[in-house]
Amino acid sequence: MQKSLHIEPEKCTGCLQCEMACSFENYGIFAPARSRIKVIEFAESGRMVPYTCTQCDEAWCLHACPVDAIQLDAATGAKIVLENRCVGCKVCTIACPFGTINYVQKTGKVQKCDLCADSPACVEACPTGAITYVDADWTGLGKMKQWAEKLGNQASA
Repeated sequence: MQKSLHIEPEKCTGCLQCEMACSFENYGIFAPARSRIKVIEFAESGRMVPYTCTQCDEAWCLHACPVDAIQLDAATGAKIVLENRCVGCKVCTIACPFGTINYVQKTGKVQKCDLCADSPACVEACPTGAITYVDADWTGLGKMKQWAEKLGNQASA
């Protein structure tokens, strides 16, 4: 059974440990700006919510890429960016309805969650259990829509 990240916003304290763990896992430095998971503040509710790619079944990013730089990792089910193929056109960032693919100015490529080769660092670092790694049936587009409707407000700038 493939697995996916599951986020419970009500458990997030905004500690940013997930961002720190992600940047360290992927780049060897503690730099939240380099993280593939972002903690977003919802000002009206006072809630902090970790937000990252949930590897949706529809995978608009994968289908939109004109050079096939986003591929399915058969072992984990993650849609991963092949940096050697990515031309930095940003079409995938436009195609993603959730804004979870980011362009990295320094490399001229995009980045997104790749599930850390089936052992997500953000899950290990989260002290409250707001981020868990569960069977993939638990997540996807339907869950993302429910989550967005439940929050019912805009992220602060």
